[in-house]
Amino acid sequence: MEKKSIKDTGLHLLKKGQKGLIHAIFSRFGIIILLFALQLAVLFLTFGWFHSFMSQLFFGGVIISLCVSFYILNTRIDPTAKLTWIILVMAVPVFGSLLFFYTEFEVGHRAFRDRIRDIVDSTEDKIPQEKQVLENFIKEDPGAASIAHYLQRTGCFPVYDKTEVSYLHIGEDMFDEVLNQLKKARHFIFLEYFIIDEGIMWGKVLEILAEKVKQGVDVRVMYDGTNEFLTLPRDYPERLEKLGIKCKVFAPLTPFISTHYNYRDHRKIMVIDGNIAFTGGINFADRYINKTAVHGHWKDTGVMLRGRAVKSFTLLFLQMWNIDEKEPEYDRFIKFPSLAPEDAKGYVIPYGDNPLDRDKVGEMVYMDILNRSKRYVHIMTPYLILDGEMETAIKFAAERGVEVSIILPGVPDKLAAYALAKSHYEVLLDAGVNIYEYDPGFIHAKSFVADDTEGVVGTINLDYRSLYHHFECAAYCYKTSGIEDVEKDFQETLKKCRKITKETIWKNNPKLKYLSFIIKVFAPLL
Repeated sequence: MEKKSIKDTGLHLLKKGQKGLIHAIFSRFGIIILLFALQLAVLFLTFGWFHSFMSQLFFGGVIISLCVSFYILNTRIDPTAKLTWIILVMAVPVFGSLLFFYTEFEVGHRAFRDRIRDIVDSTEDKIPQEKQVLENFIKEDPGAASIAHYLQRTGCFPVYDKTEVSYLHIGEDMFDEVLNQLKKARHFIFLEYFIIDEGIMWGKVLEILAEKVKQGVDVRVMYDGTNEFLTLPRDYPERLEKLGIKCKVFAPLTPFISTHYNYRDHRKIMVIDGNIAFTGGINFADRYINKTAVHGHWKDTGVMLRGRAVKSFTLLFLQMWNIDEKEPEYDRFIKFPSLAPEDAKGYVIPYGDNPLDRDKVGEMVYMDILNRSKRYVHIMTPYLILDGEMETAIKFAAERGVEVSIILPGVPDKLAAYALAKSHYEVLLDAGVNIYEYDPGFIHAKSFVADDTEGVVGTINLDYRSLYHHFECAAYCYKTSGIEDVEKDFQETLKKCRKITKETIWKNNPKLKYLSFIIKVFAPLL
């Protein structure tokens, strides 16, 4: 493991960030935690008061649980989540009912939800679909082109040609390419990431960003609010502003309990001059380039787009950036001329998934690939916590003769998620799905590739968090230059994996079986 120098960590640019438990206690975070605790105490005391009247409320609880259960059955909630809520309501009628309606009525984030919807509606025509490109796609493959119609209906996600796709099979390679492209920036740099952590990786990026600001480049950084508590000091935006870097925090922690915290910005987007874009699983923290090794070797992937399709990632970034802007600006950046590679083959559709609408875009794209596949579907994902529809789609593809293979982590980062993934193994194996675990460490890649023709690389895991609760993004690619590389990387990764059989599912840790049995019913809420 390399020792970090001051220059490597970027601390010659910024004063050392204060983090950790002691800082959290004696800071604004301490106040937030205290207020959270007080609110929870009030709730529990209220429930305790109700318990003193349990004999009188017993029959009332039965009536409440039945009424709420009937209500849940008639909502548009995912069927698996309905079962979870009904069990919770039946077990603890008062608490379960209050918790359900608290989340159902979107306490604390209705204004935020409405703002997001307004932004999506107002930008649905910002990037017009080139009619000829769509017609060419339909002529080449009507089945694959149907996903273009679906994505265009759910947001401003046109299909593009003349976009070069470079697949980056490991975090170290993507990091090198990011540094190379950042140095070439002349006009603007947009970064939207789930995790930013001080260290070698972010330090080197920060050096370039600070230098680019001096050259007149418009640099904007946005990260998810969980970083304020876990990885970055509370005043990080102000400290970046002093370097000339515009910075925003998505959904920062506040002293009030709210369903807002259930929706995190899990996207990873970098846009440079409207001509280069990066996405994938890789955040800005040293474990993503194996400078630290908490869970063994960290296997992650990404893609770099060059050309017309970058416009969509520019729009995705600006939609999030403009949530709190009174006069949002789009056209100047979206219409920035891109250098379209004339010899680039295939079609690309960058897209995002928004948890505040009724469209499960990430899941639908994955299921469409599974349903249309003819020979194989190869998947890499760090988590496997499936709803009924996705599990059925994976099983059905295998049962109709498609070779479906999934690579998952061999060294888990979260024990509960690992146990839940294993709870799906047996039913998938019975359907003919091949399951592998990555022996050297942790798989964080999120990729689908099918039949040597199409695939997806992005931020969308196969779990409830990504498919239902997070803001996500990805690039759908059809016969682009990167498709062959995605499949090649899958085969190379497969050589470092152990194949799972029904006999070996729980072999290394049989206690996980009991853990999965207990927590599976609550999987939609995790």
